[in-house]
Amino acid sequence: MSQRSIESQKSWHIALIVLAVLSVSFGSPLVIVVGLKQIQAAMGTDRALLSLASALVWLGNGLGGIVMGLLADRIGLRTVATLGILGIAAGLGLSSLGSVWALCVGHGLLIGFFGNGALYAPLTIYVSRWFDRRRGTALALIASGQYVAGILWPSVLELGIVRYGWQPTMLAFAAIVLALLPLILLLRPAPEPLTAGPAIAVATGDGRVLGLRPNIVMAMVAIAAFFCCIPMALPASHLVAFAGDLGIPPSHGAAMLSVMLLCALISRQAWGIMADRTGGLRMLLAGSAAQAVANAAFLLCRSELSLFVVAGIYGLAFSGIVPAYAMIIRDLFPSREASWRIPTILFTSMSGMAFGSWFAGWLFDRAESYAPAIQIGMVCNAINLVLIGFLVARMPSLSARPLQARAAE
Repeated sequence: MSQRSIESQKSWHIALIVLAVLSVSFGSPLVIVVGLKQIQAAMGTDRALLSLASALVWLGNGLGGIVMGLLADRIGLRTVATLGILGIAAGLGLSSLGSVWALCVGHGLLIGFFGNGALYAPLTIYVSRWFDRRRGTALALIASGQYVAGILWPSVLELGIVRYGWQPTMLAFAAIVLALLPLILLLRPAPEPLTAGPAIAVATGDGRVLGLRPNIVMAMVAIAAFFCCIPMALPASHLVAFAGDLGIPPSHGAAMLSVMLLCALISRQAWGIMADRTGGLRMLLAGSAAQAVANAAFLLCRSELSLFVVAGIYGLAFSGIVPAYAMIIRDLFPSREASWRIPTILFTSMSGMAFGSWFAGWLFDRAESYAPAIQIGMVCNAINLVLIGFLVARMPSLSARPLQARAAE
């Protein structure tokens, strides 16, 4: 049975433009990640404080996404995205001054809230409105910007830090970010949806979702997002430093980060296709279970080879999780509610990243080991699995999905 669709070749052009923008913008916090030990030595501070600056990027990104997602509907996406690019460049410039306050304000307020906060959530909502049949694949593609950044930039940044220092490297990256401005002009208004309501009909006539009040489901998904991202923050923010603590050179640690994110980039597309077939909730349950196993494997790493292998496995495992949350919101709730529901879920997930990044550094300063952070991350992952498993158990079987949703496949 055929069905009309809003998708077109233009939809994929838009998705690729957004991917290019996010592939650069997500590189902005990586100077601290790659140069963590060098910046710590230069500033004479502890690792937890620098981890706080990284954490503030995630927190600012999530909180800014809520505000900017709503603002984009009022003043236009291109205006908000332009603000985001200028915010990131200004944040890198301020952070390069070399003081603790400049680093925290530059990363949390400018790179986070006004920078990536004005890009990631608004662009995710924007792209979701260009697709109705292959939304999971498209969201996985644009969310891969984080991994493209992780593949492309760590080795470049590490080289820049070694040759020129971390402050000039920050300023150079600010110039690269400003070069994105012409791409923003290519973004056009998204088409109107052909049908109203959720993509997968799990809402009932009384307005309930999965047999529960909509905001109860929203709260459960938000809490699950927070707990799944706490363990995710350790390799994202501390892998290079973790490698250094095992006696591995920084250049090799940066390469490990790139390997992890390359594997994530490759597998994310498979996770996106799975989401199109099974729905976001089922895909998230599978991805969270895979992350739990891979996270535990970091406890076994004692050598460079083992850490390379586990980093790659981890990348394959966790990569579908974050875009699954945007897919879940579009599956369960009407399109008109996406402007606040998607940024809210992204805020809770990024809050988990922020807390996990800072908490791992705080635990390291006390235990001089990342083992406690990994172990606590395993507990957080278990909480996520319980919440998502409960919601999946309330979903109709795949064979019982409405004809409209199956025809879109």
